[in-house]
Formats: sequence, C-alpha cells, structure tokens
Amino acid sequence: MKDQITVDPRICNGKPVLSGTRIPVTVVLDQLAETGSTEEVLRRYPGLSPAQIKAALYYCHALIDHIELEVFQA
Repeated sequence: MKDQITVDPRICNGKPVLSGTRIPVTVVLDQLAETGSTEEVLRRYPGLSPAQIKAALYYCHALIDHIELEVFQA
C-alpha cells in the first residue's frame, strides 16, 4: 500500500492520491460508482494501473474497518 497511495499536504490539499499522480482516491471511487467497470476507469485514466485501482479500494476498506495502514507521508 505504501507505494500506491500518497498523502501530502502539498498535493490536493492532503487528500490521499494515487502515488505518482494528482488523482485522489475519491475520483477513482466516483468513476467506479459511475461506470461500474475497472476497464472503463482505466480507459478514462490511461496513466493508472489495475493495481492502483485495487489499492484505492483497499485503502477505503481499511479506513472503514479502522485498519492501520502505512502510506507514504511527505
């Protein structure tokens, strides 16, 4: 997880983003909710990988279950 999600107060006001991008985790969730398809999200955001989408989902799951995650903090 640490290499997939970044939290940096200088990027997107500290929202969790997919590492190496300025795409917040919430955007991935919104796109999945809208399209219902990982393939469609990847088509719309060709710079993303399936692993990043999976990491975004796992990140949200961990927050809901109050699991301690190690993410890159700048």
